[in-house]
Amino acid sequence: MMRFNPFSSPKSIVPSNNFPVSWHVGWGRVDSLSEDVVFRDKNFVIISSDEQKIAISPRKNFVVIGDIWLSNKTELLHKLEIEPSSFGGNEWEIIAQLWERWGCECLHQLRGIFSLVVWDREKQKLWCVRDWVGARTLYYTNSSAGGWISPHRKSLLAYSSRELDLVALRDYLCCAFIPGEQTLWRDIKEVRPGEILQFPEQKITSYWQVQENIQSTDKSLSWHGERLSYLLDEIVREYLPNQQPVGVFLSGGLDSSCITALAAKLHHQSVHTYSIHFGDECANELEFSSLVAKYCQTQHHILEITFKDMWERLPETMAYLDDPIGDPLTVPNLLLGRLAKKDVKFVLNGEGGDPCFGGPKNQPMLLNSLYGSVSRQNPLSAYLMSFQKCATNLQQLFKPEVWREIEAAPHVFDGDLNADANYLNRLMALNIKFKGADHILTKVNNLTQAAGLSGLSPLFDKRVVELSMEVPPQYKLSGVEEKAVLKQAVRDMLPDTIINRPKSGMMVPVQLGFRKYWYREARNLLLNRQAAIAPYLNQSLIREWLDYRGDTWRRYGVKLWLLVSLEIWLQGRKFK
Repeated sequence: MMRFNPFSSPKSIVPSNNFPVSWHVGWGRVDSLSEDVVFRDKNFVIISSDEQKIAISPRKNFVVIGDIWLSNKTELLHKLEIEPSSFGGNEWEIIAQLWERWGCECLHQLRGIFSLVVWDREKQKLWCVRDWVGARTLYYTNSSAGGWISPHRKSLLAYSSRELDLVALRDYLCCAFIPGEQTLWRDIKEVRPGEILQFPEQKITSYWQVQENIQSTDKSLSWHGERLSYLLDEIVREYLPNQQPVGVFLSGGLDSSCITALAAKLHHQSVHTYSIHFGDECANELEFSSLVAKYCQTQHHILEITFKDMWERLPETMAYLDDPIGDPLTVPNLLLGRLAKKDVKFVLNGEGGDPCFGGPKNQPMLLNSLYGSVSRQNPLSAYLMSFQKCATNLQQLFKPEVWREIEAAPHVFDGDLNADANYLNRLMALNIKFKGADHILTKVNNLTQAAGLSGLSPLFDKRVVELSMEVPPQYKLSGVEEKAVLKQAVRDMLPDTIINRPKSGMMVPVQLGFRKYWYREARNLLLNRQAAIAPYLNQSLIREWLDYRGDTWRRYGVKLWLLVSLEIWLQGRKFK
């Protein structure tokens, strides 16, 4: 097998990443470590800058560390027979006590988001756990001598090689993110949502999965909408911070608008909303976001992001991401978070509405399932093309020797695409498991943390996912009517203009950006012989994209942003 290393030349990378690395743990042969160790046991160490994220169970037999936010702490304390008013501890101590009583079974009692590690001091066993939908991340390395675990990939670079996973690179070019357990580094893997990874056996078990469970097919849309409405009230109420203001990222679409309306209805403190636009040259949705803010009586803030901002802030933004994400909204997410940090500590968003309730991007796939015999396009090809990235260009984009390495490699999507569930539910499961966990939630988690905020996604709550899989498919996406059950659930809280407006999405003007503002810089970055992507990709095709030759569908800007994001992430440095 051929091996490729973009960092064979020391000029190809200058490490740069100021993301606060809070903790990582090592197991196995770790006796020689001493620097920054805050806890040591036989065959186990914790390196952490925050000792509050560590707890030891009452009998001293379990050690817990992680990134944890629980929305049902009071309920859990009652299960532990502890009076909440007398409890002065934190979430880590609660989980340590729960684990001591019930072991892995305690995970079913938790509500919230988390990535955590539990060390059994007596049995010398390690459990690595990620929450149900993947709102928190957890990465690991493993060898015969031991391994390392951390919520951030950067912590593990010292314990792994810099050899790229070429299949992960292929998947990034298709999707703008890397799906599944692989990362762009061959030696670093990711714990999947709803899974427990146990060492030293390296045994993986699932404690929760997205599963179709269609119920009450005889009930009306109104009945299902009312059921969802009650659940959303419950979840958003749990997510609201006590005795302090809350922020909401508001685009003016249905999903973010319904979260804004719920926060305004349920919160007794001020609600701040935050929207963006890209200047007078570009279309924007401020008309809709301002309408929602006025209707819900929020304190509304608008941020203009210039083309200069987008380009100059991209290196910093990429440095905060554990794997590259080629979504043009990454920079706006970071800048909007920094604006919100002036007013709030917690910010909600509307992410999850499309994956959970059948957004319009599923429509091409549904049509292909009906007319695939005419188009002769198999489900996997259709699904990859639905991302509208580089799936159709892979053979021309990769250098021949690289393409031969990965041409026949399977895709992580195959299992779900060929499952027995209703076809729409199969697509939704794919989007929740991969686009949700590996793109949307990872982006929200890292970039809100980078801005000093706690970001929460109520529509991605496990309970919403489970309910969405119970709702009959025709109440989610039927013909041109999208997210019907969600619209029904919030119909009384929003203006008809918002409920009935067609989905447009937040369009970042990257097409205009590369044509008018970033051409020279992008050319110097991507066509440089020393570029990190040069060993893998054909720069002649990239040159055609930069010159917009043959851009019939106006997609080259998106592809170029994908490549620029990848190159900057690989280099880990600011370009001039």
